[in-house]
Amino acid sequence: MVKPMRLAATTAATIALMVGVAHADEGMWTLDNVPTAAIAKATGFTPDPAWLKKVQLSSVRLAGGCSGSFVSGEGLVMTNHHCVADCVAELSSANDDVQANGFLAKDRADERKCAGIEVNQLTDIIDVTDKVNKATAGKNGQDFANARRAALTQIEKECAGNDASLRCDVVTLYQGGRYNLYKYQRYQDVRLAFAPEAGIAAFGGDPDNFNFPRYCLDMSLLRVYGADGKPLKSPNHFKWSKQGTKPGEATFVSGHPGSTSRQRTIAELEFVRDEVATSYLFHAQERRGRLIEFGRENADRRREAFEPLAHTENGIKVWHGRQQALADKEFFGAKVKAEQELRAKIAADPKLSAEVGDAFEVIAKAQDRYAQLFPRYIMLERMRAFDSDLAGFARSLLRAADESKLANNDRLREFSDARLPALKQRLSNPAPVHKDLEIAMLSFSLTKLREAFGPDDAIVKAVLGKQSPDQVANAAITASKLSDPAERLRLFEGGKAAIDASDDPLIKLMKAIDPAARAARKAVEEEVEAPVEQAQARIAKARFAIYGDSVYPDATFSLRLSYGKVQGWEELDGHQVEPYTTFAGAYERDTGAAPFDLPTRWDQAKGKVNMSTPFNAVTTNDIIGGNSGSPALNSKAEVIGLVFDGNIHSLSGDYGYEPKRNRTVMVDVRGMTEALRNVYGADQLIKELGVK
Repeated sequence: MVKPMRLAATTAATIALMVGVAHADEGMWTLDNVPTAAIAKATGFTPDPAWLKKVQLSSVRLAGGCSGSFVSGEGLVMTNHHCVADCVAELSSANDDVQANGFLAKDRADERKCAGIEVNQLTDIIDVTDKVNKATAGKNGQDFANARRAALTQIEKECAGNDASLRCDVVTLYQGGRYNLYKYQRYQDVRLAFAPEAGIAAFGGDPDNFNFPRYCLDMSLLRVYGADGKPLKSPNHFKWSKQGTKPGEATFVSGHPGSTSRQRTIAELEFVRDEVATSYLFHAQERRGRLIEFGRENADRRREAFEPLAHTENGIKVWHGRQQALADKEFFGAKVKAEQELRAKIAADPKLSAEVGDAFEVIAKAQDRYAQLFPRYIMLERMRAFDSDLAGFARSLLRAADESKLANNDRLREFSDARLPALKQRLSNPAPVHKDLEIAMLSFSLTKLREAFGPDDAIVKAVLGKQSPDQVANAAITASKLSDPAERLRLFEGGKAAIDASDDPLIKLMKAIDPAARAARKAVEEEVEAPVEQAQARIAKARFAIYGDSVYPDATFSLRLSYGKVQGWEELDGHQVEPYTTFAGAYERDTGAAPFDLPTRWDQAKGKVNMSTPFNAVTTNDIIGGNSGSPALNSKAEVIGLVFDGNIHSLSGDYGYEPKRNRTVMVDVRGMTEALRNVYGADQLIKELGVK
């Protein structure tokens, strides 16, 4: 059950930092703008350029939305179990249930390919703001959006060239106030070396999610292989600490936080609260119910539904917390006050006032328009109405064919030359597709399409015709050949001619809706995103003028560093939450029934493990979704933990950092070591990690 989230009484004081300088322990800092003086003052340690470079090159990004790190010289990567859950599910079968039983490779040859995982290692950060600003100068609306897209695509193309081993992303920072080019080494041969049972990786399930105390071994170990088919040599890596931490010790988290909205205007936050969150929660709660019912049919269906159900339940909890934060009078009142103070500072400076102009009003007007566009945008362009992996493949194939006829700079960014290697990897993924689950979810989402727009809507008629959602979903999924990666690659390589000749029902379905989906996207880009980004850029320049670079940018799934310390917290009722849990607590919490049922292997190891070993821990580091899999480090750049969650008070973190109770939750390195040694007998990995 989700706990009601109450916000601390000191919220107003702490949220004021949203438009001012960051407070101690707060901030997700880009590696080229780390506040070393503030870190030294808070922790007594000053990270020098060599330390920061080691952190940069040892940290990695999992392109699907998680973080990780090299932890040996042989390409071993540490991340969360839930970050490789798709791979684990793909490797699982009725005869070899990796999801339920876990996996430990006997040797390197036994490591199993995770075809859908791409690992990115950041090598360079380059400021390209002037190039983008020059390309978009004097342009507005769709002209601005087109010029900006062309500039970003050209920069990425020049960076990566025709080298498929490189990935180049232009990242928008400070809502358009700055643009940085992030250059990555791309690795697509990634194999699973170790994953525990899902029952201990997510021990406590949804009831414990975003809570603490916790007892989860939410870890996995991957290995990156080079082009020669051998384990990658990774001289830049983090060693595991043998000592661990103690309360109050400084901690650093290096990872890729996905997105935050801390510098968004009040008008934008109101739209999120009233439209986005409400829409998502209504849809996700019903989706959750459909998945639960599907999983009750039999063991195979339960296994198939496990990962999408976990993802949906996590999303519900996240968006419920976000909506509560934005509905909280004190929290939101503090955000309003902070914006008013910023606007007052701008108004007091004639030059800044002239530069910012009507930026806030432009953004507010754009949100009004977004409310009108949002339903069709989310249903058609964002594919909420077509909840199917196979439908997603069909959309990608159709658009790749159409976009390939355009000049690189004129394409949708996801189909530019620089992005095609990642697309090809997704299309070639040999993971099995569960057609019964596909039918169930496509039928559900088509039902929601009809509910949203009514049976007389032109798109609804084009999709359903005289049939029901169940009939359309069953016919399309059953007859489609897109579950075969060879067929997907054939269509991809064949381009527009192959797509035009295809009689695949899902390709035909995507053709029927694509003009309307593209129109919805174009309207949002032209009437919402373009004017908002231009207006936000004006505000960002004013913020720079007032506060300098002491303000960190919102998260963008790019590498960031946060600093903090090991520390529990005091709940509003006066209860003190200690910063560590132990193995003893996990065994005490075991009820023998899911989600509090320890795996058999853990029952058998009860007499071997040291019950006093720290298992999970909390720190004051500022993180958000996308930081999953991030290494928690000490000042020696040694691993002291593996980030996998935040506590219930962290759910407002999308909009602000509250230091008294917002906590990062991690698997303690001592817990990981103890489990590998005495539960799994993973002697080879223990030796490779240097903690034997």
